[in-house]
Amino acid sequence: MLRLTLSLAALLLAAQPSAGSDFPVTVTSCGREVTFEAAPERAIAHGSNLVEIMLALGLEDRMLGYSGRIERVEAATDLFPAAATLRPLQRGYPTLEMLLEEDPDLYFAGWSYGMRVGGEVTPESLGRYGIPVYELSESCIRLGQANRPGFDYLFRDLRNLAAIFGVPERAEALIAGYQSRLDRVAQKVAGRENRPRVFIYDSGDRVPLTAGGYSMPQAIIQAAGGDNIAQDIDSNWVRIDWETVAARDPQVVVIVDYEIAAEDKIALMKNHPGFAHVAAIRDDRFLVLGYDELTPGPRNIRAVERLADFLHGG
Repeated sequence: MLRLTLSLAALLLAAQPSAGSDFPVTVTSCGREVTFEAAPERAIAHGSNLVEIMLALGLEDRMLGYSGRIERVEAATDLFPAAATLRPLQRGYPTLEMLLEEDPDLYFAGWSYGMRVGGEVTPESLGRYGIPVYELSESCIRLGQANRPGFDYLFRDLRNLAAIFGVPERAEALIAGYQSRLDRVAQKVAGRENRPRVFIYDSGDRVPLTAGGYSMPQAIIQAAGGDNIAQDIDSNWVRIDWETVAARDPQVVVIVDYEIAAEDKIALMKNHPGFAHVAAIRDDRFLVLGYDELTPGPRNIRAVERLADFLHGG
């Protein structure tokens, strides 16, 4: 019994974030170097996709809670049951007042993911109160850092967060599994001359919001064997006019199941008088993917698999 108890204790100890000798840890966040003297114990993440990154790394016990859409985090229990244990702190973007009151030892967010350029909540404003910020890599484009995203962005965030919390082995295990799945898709679509043109329809009726060339969907579409019709736009999420969409004649429309109901977005496009010639409308080629599948996070891999099957057959 003593031997069993010691073995269990050793396993539990091994699962905890490392201490002491592995710190301090310094990571780069949107060009800033951020140093941690110890693993955070009161972290706040903004939005369901960032929460899911934390949960994929098994860091729920190190989270104070989250800000953002409560219903989306509650829905994350299908893949991450621990989401049900997290405390919602504020619906929508957090205020500086709330963050100072909760006093986290890490705020994990991004530009347009819980922070706005010129807003009251920024790494600089929180830094004045000793609250460090780690920024989602895909969002650095909002600061003018123009590097096209790939899955290396997701993997970088996983590795950096795992280092911050002293659990680097967890990130490596996740990345190995994700890369294996991406490699299988790459083999499937390799050599195909047909790369269907894809339009991402996020939200908006008069002027649609879509994914530009610096968004996570750009990497997802490329990996799935398609071409993003907005890949030449130097932004992540951007508004374009319907005339541009029609002129670029997408063969597939990916509907983001977000804000407006997916069926309403499909109906809007089907009933648009200028879309009669558009291949995706004519051939009824719509694929609905969730918000967390198309924003940076662990569901991105499944999004590649689903889109590749839709574009090229299962």
